Amino acid sequence: MSDQDLMLQQLLEDSEDLTEKQKQILLAAIETFSEKGYAATSTNEIAKKAGVAEGTIFRHYKTKKDLLMAIVAPTMAKFLAPFIINDFNKVLNTKYERYEDFLRAMIVNRQKFLQENLSLFRILLQEIPFQPELKAQFKAHILPKVYGRLKGIVEYYQENGSIINLPPYSVVRFMATSILGHLIGRYLLFPEMDWDDELEIERTVQFIMHGLGTKAQAPG
Repeated sequence: MSDQDLMLQQLLEDSEDLTEKQKQILLAAIETFSEKGYAATSTNEIAKKAGVAEGTIFRHYKTKKDLLMAIVAPTMAKFLAPFIINDFNKVLNTKYERYEDFLRAMIVNRQKFLQENLSLFRILLQEIPFQPELKAQFKAHILPKVYGRLKGIVEYYQENGSIINLPPYSVVRFMATSILGHLIGRYLLFPEMDWDDELEIERTVQFIMHGLGTKAQAPG
């Protein structure tokens, strides 16, 4: 069992509404969906990895889509969302003097989180654009909590003159897509490259600062 599976198992231990077989199926589904993608994964593969009969899956879930929606999506919302928020609070609760220091801390924090949760991250990234129900889970349980905190932080740095006066939503979107792009390249698209993490983080920070720093000019 990988470190990612061990972390997920720890998150599931406190769940009283899942049987041991369901937990085994969940772990196997997340691992297989992450490795091969939802479309290329069969319920037979999940059953073999979980050590259960394929009929055990269909006893509770009529289709593979039901498995994704009834087990994987709610579990990510119920268990992963608090884990993401609580871990992210290490950065969000710290007052950094400069906006670029906040950016550095956020990238390092998210990078460490992804290193420990790549399976779940792959599923979110692969399936959210194509599964409306999964997108709804993400938007309901994760996005509002994170955005609300980031909006307040953006307004704080705008008030002290660190970044230009754009609508906070635009600043958060610009910042999030730049950081997410860095992390996707680092861990999903080009993990085999010889990465200088410290240098690439600094380049990402400076790229964002050139667009949001007070020397930049706000359009409109």
